[in-house]
Amino acid sequence: MLTKNGHPRFATLADIEAYERVPVWQRFTARSTYDIFRVGAEKWGKRPALHFLPKGEAADAAVTYTYRDMFERVTRTANMFRDLGVGLGDPISYLLPNLPETHFAIWGGETAGIVNAINPLLQPAQIVEIMRAAKSKRLIALGPVPGSDIWDKALEIRKLMPEIETVLQVMGPGDPKNGVLSFDELLAKYPGDRLCFERKIELDDLCSYFHTGGTTGAPKIAPHRQRGEVIMGHMMGVLTDLGPDDVLINGLPLFHVNAVVVTGLGPWTAGASVVIAGSAGFRNPGLIRDFWKIVERFKATTFSAVPTIYAALLNVPIGGADVSSLRYGICGAAPMPVEVIRNFEAATGVTILEGYGLTEGTTASSFNPRDGERRIGSIGLRIPYQTVKPGLVDDAGHFVRDCKPGEIGTILISAETVFPGYLQEQHNKKLWAAPGLLNTGDLGRIDADGYLWLTGRAKDLIIRGGHNIDPSIIEETLHLHPAVALAAAVGRPDLRAGELPMAYVQLKPGATASADELRDFAKAKIVERAAAPVEIVILERIPVTAVGKIFKPDLRYLAIKAVCEAALGEAKIAARVAVGPDPTLGTVASVALDNPGDALQVDAALGGYAFKYKVA
Repeated sequence: MLTKNGHPRFATLADIEAYERVPVWQRFTARSTYDIFRVGAEKWGKRPALHFLPKGEAADAAVTYTYRDMFERVTRTANMFRDLGVGLGDPISYLLPNLPETHFAIWGGETAGIVNAINPLLQPAQIVEIMRAAKSKRLIALGPVPGSDIWDKALEIRKLMPEIETVLQVMGPGDPKNGVLSFDELLAKYPGDRLCFERKIELDDLCSYFHTGGTTGAPKIAPHRQRGEVIMGHMMGVLTDLGPDDVLINGLPLFHVNAVVVTGLGPWTAGASVVIAGSAGFRNPGLIRDFWKIVERFKATTFSAVPTIYAALLNVPIGGADVSSLRYGICGAAPMPVEVIRNFEAATGVTILEGYGLTEGTTASSFNPRDGERRIGSIGLRIPYQTVKPGLVDDAGHFVRDCKPGEIGTILISAETVFPGYLQEQHNKKLWAAPGLLNTGDLGRIDADGYLWLTGRAKDLIIRGGHNIDPSIIEETLHLHPAVALAAAVGRPDLRAGELPMAYVQLKPGATASADELRDFAKAKIVERAAAPVEIVILERIPVTAVGKIFKPDLRYLAIKAVCEAALGEAKIAARVAVGPDPTLGTVASVALDNPGDALQVDAALGGYAFKYKVA
């Protein structure tokens, strides 16, 4: 039986296996991302493809682009890029917030060559490092706009990179005398009804670079192929049962693959509409405040967000807004605390479909079935045409065997959507458990019905005296407390045990609770005695990435800093401590002494801990 949008129903693993009996390339005609826009213009030419709310507020006057408009803009952009020298294998970098022009740049860039997505919140030196690793000599950046520092960064990047050949300014007049071209003015000069160059796009052509990692250190660059994005775009449309009557709200940043594919390319394979809710997306408090009104205005049927956003929306009353159009919310960028799911669904009546994916897999690898049993806490069934399984790997990272149902192992993925490896070769060590079998670094298990359950990341495990502790045990427990909005558990360095479990907590607005109360609450509920947190620290705000995922490295730095300062204080050593990443040593505590003569005593105070330190 098909859905109203003509898609098959997926309730069990058997449904997925039946769907796979038809080869994937017989499922659709598009053979490139450009083809998706061409087909969309032919099928749904006058229907709205994209609405843009400049301020991300419900009362904004929307700027709307039809499917024909989108195809024309993408074609114009591709023609412009090719005229500027972008060819097969040439990357063009973009430093842009959520704008219609960002989509034009992405898909036009993929048509002419390769588009290189960059987080505009990074510092210029990090952006330069990404651009040089990508061998990118062209940059598109937002012009001087109030409230944005992107153009200032672009100017600094240009000083640091004399090899840059072209700078395009979006929402600005440009500065031709100084080699800065206006994206908007130049775009109008190119035809939008045809490509003005010969380009046969092959399935294995690289089309995009997405960097992974947090807000510090050197991000790894993951290249995507045309085949991966085309398959993933269509699978998102099928799995979420999208059709021309559907509307998706996008508040995630357009340098992240989730926003680009899940609430971008996926809907456009199915004739659906996308609402870009402001250039800052979910980082704009106005969008959070007006979210339910925007749902009502556009009769939105779904949206994708991360757990921190769901937790924030829980604090916004729906009021009199009619949100009956919402069929479900999608969560897949980070594990969702079970209690947040339950509270959100109880308060809103909106079902959350949790999935799992990563940039290296071109977005998604598993999904809770919309038509079948949704097992809360599970990341669902594998997506069609993918192998997703827990397996055992040896110390060298080689595949040993598949795990039995219920047995915890490393999540391994094989599919046409899996990327070919990081651009920087040094990051590919132990990446492949076997040829074509990606080692995700995540730990999990599979049950007898094929549902996958994450149990943590290998690097996130807290190891207390050789005892492995899954931080989610602590986090899930703390989320049961009525005052807790967010919780994140990490290991605190300890002289005897190596690490002790502790947690950082962000309280709900207006809620009160002491650290001791929360620690006692967790201790009373956690059965595994070794997992009970020895310390709770309440923060005004838990650090998150630009996508909104909790950024645990910063919390580990806080934990190391606190232990370091305590140990130095006990030894009566006056010093200032800073903890962060070092390009060769990893995480390092830098100790700046008030009295250089205390240098020899630092080893006595800190030498017993596992973390690295240096006297600055």
